[in-house]
Amino acid sequence: MPYRRPELTIPADAALGAVAAPDLLAEIHSRALKLLTTREHSRLELGRKLLARGYPPDDVDSVLDQLIDEGLLSEQRLVAAYVEERLGKGFGPLRILAELRAKGVSDAAIDPHLLLDDDRCLALVAEADAAKFGRTPADDAKTLAKRARFLEYRGFPSHLIARLLRAD
Repeated sequence: MPYRRPELTIPADAALGAVAAPDLLAEIHSRALKLLTTREHSRLELGRKLLARGYPPDDVDSVLDQLIDEGLLSEQRLVAAYVEERLGKGFGPLRILAELRAKGVSDAAIDPHLLLDDDRCLALVAEADAAKFGRTPADDAKTLAKRARFLEYRGFPSHLIARLLRAD
């Protein structure tokens, strides 16, 4: 006897793709928590990811508000972790600022974490330069220009790059 697939029965309220509002909100909340377990997100970032999954914008906004109220979505935690991570990887404050702005984080939230004095920033520039080019001084204008371009790309202020490269 040939195999017959059983008949699928779909509940009447789900036949048109209707999902009860509490179930949908719970689904959005669950998806948001899964995304937040991998790393911190800004509100804008998390909202974009949830909207890309096709969730209604009003429901996404209410879930994001709920996550902020619960303390699960925090731009302060995001900024603190992100700044330390990027500084540790050899990126400068200008690039980090631009990246955080692109994530939708306000300057008011960024500034306390990214205020570096010139001495600390110069030390970071020197570390990034040494990691890429070694500790040998640049011997010609072409090499100096290459190093300066690299450090500018990394997001360091030009006056500190000039100070470092002149010291070489």
